[in-house]
Amino acid sequence: MNPRLQQLQSITRRHFLGALQMGVGGLALGSLLADNAAADTIQVNPSQPMSPRKSHYAAKAKSVIYLHLAGSPPNLDLFDYKPELIKRTGEDCPAQFFDGKEFAFTKGTPTLLGTPHKFRQCGESGAWLSDAMVHLEEVVDDICFVKSMNTDQFNHAPAELLLFSGSPRLGRPSMGSWVTYGLGSENQNLPGFVVLNSGGSNPSSGKSAWGSGFLPSVFQGVQCRSKGDPVLYLSNPKGMSSDVRRMSLDAIRDLNQAQAHVLGDPETETRIAQYELAYRMQASAPETMDLSQETAATLASYGAQPGDGSFAANCLLARRLVEQGVRFVQLFDWGWDFHGTSDGLALGDGLRNKSKGMDQPVTALIQDLKQRGMLDDTLVICGGEFGRTPFREGRTAASARLGRDHYPECFTLMMAGGGVKPGISYGATDELSFGVTENKVHVHDLQATILHLMGMDHLRLTYPFAGRNFRLTDVHGEVVPGILA
Repeated sequence: MNPRLQQLQSITRRHFLGALQMGVGGLALGSLLADNAAADTIQVNPSQPMSPRKSHYAAKAKSVIYLHLAGSPPNLDLFDYKPELIKRTGEDCPAQFFDGKEFAFTKGTPTLLGTPHKFRQCGESGAWLSDAMVHLEEVVDDICFVKSMNTDQFNHAPAELLLFSGSPRLGRPSMGSWVTYGLGSENQNLPGFVVLNSGGSNPSSGKSAWGSGFLPSVFQGVQCRSKGDPVLYLSNPKGMSSDVRRMSLDAIRDLNQAQAHVLGDPETETRIAQYELAYRMQASAPETMDLSQETAATLASYGAQPGDGSFAANCLLARRLVEQGVRFVQLFDWGWDFHGTSDGLALGDGLRNKSKGMDQPVTALIQDLKQRGMLDDTLVICGGEFGRTPFREGRTAASARLGRDHYPECFTLMMAGGGVKPGISYGATDELSFGVTENKVHVHDLQATILHLMGMDHLRLTYPFAGRNFRLTDVHGEVVPGILA
């Protein structure tokens, strides 16, 4: 985008009146400060907004695959082994851990709940995994388990928004939008930011989880499907040839360019670029999204079937997309909200059954990337938006089904590749997992670290809007050196 246009758009009535009060000297100073603030402005070519751009410094990761387990898996039943909590199952929750805190569905004094799953140590790293994870031990020494994640939000939608946009409220650009705004993409025939959903529902935060907010709309995530047309209406309408489609787009482009010349609105240039990308995608997207081109052995390793829309198929599609130069691939898998309100959402067989659809494809994805020499520069992240309580969820306290409530204080995230230190568990929680005792990692710290691995300084990746420079990490966040290779 034109830097001057960005400056003009960022001027508010308040700032304008303030400048008038300061007089000519104040106006001159304001001009100098504006020029200074724009010194690090990203230069985006409106006609080719996804052209690759230089990072702030040498990057470890070229692409990101973010696997979001929407609803948040219970870390105490998968990764964070707490034998003391198991011993104290059924006891009243100590008051200091409960009084004065808000929980989504639990009132009164709850009872402590240790995991019903058996844990074992795996690999040379000795990482703890529960029996709900069958395959993950094959790659456990490639994974960094961040066990000290922390967030401010205890409900799904605001927690997802905070995780992916840096704010619990609507309107901010998502992480993938910031990344593609800063770096562009290596493939101009596919979107730089692709979103794939499984589990039968969108995340609680809706499409804002991959929205572009106040960034130009070309940087929002493009939601693709793993069966049928990758993007709705991508194919030519019935009876229209590619030549006629090209002529139609040329006519629309000419009209839009005339409009852009008159009004100078950068979103008009964005619309032109999006039409052109859609045309180029007609050839490249169907081929990239066609899993039938994979070998039977590869499909079996993921547990995927072409066109079934599963998390397994989407994991394989994610590998194919980054292989083609897509910068940011974001997967959402719904169904991890383990309150115990039904058999399918209970911590015993319900969690085992749900984990089967995640455990194998995540393992295969890491193995596949590693075998192809892609893991070193592809950052893989997997986890939910918050943690789960060390006590029983209030609504199911008298039920035979076991479940946990939402808990923001601590949760576990998996990271692999892309400059992350492999085979470690970073951070720790107390013996009952009520709080972080070592190396707390806030959501903003995670965001700063992801951008760092992509070669971007989170303090410098900003965009002027409503009178100030915004960034993904808002006014917080520090890179976590302890997880860097």
